[in-house]
Amino acid sequence: MAAKRSILDHVLVPKCRILSEDEVEELLKKYHLTKEQLPRILESDPVVKELGAKKGDVIEFVRNSPIAGKALYYRVVV
Repeated sequence: MAAKRSILDHVLVPKCRILSEDEVEELLKKYHLTKEQLPRILESDPVVKELGAKKGDVIEFVRNSPIAGKALYYRVVV
């Protein structure tokens, strides 16, 4: 029987991780935001399930960008 593959290993899924509470606080302070102002991602999203994130967690996505090289993007789980 073949081992189960992770959706996070797929070429089209950007690298991502759950931020710690300290990192979230720093992010919100840096951009003068509240969690409610961040873009949302559903708890039922396959990436959220794979990461084991729960409501209120902030996920950092690292996307490849032809201009910036790497672009960071943040979403809060709802």
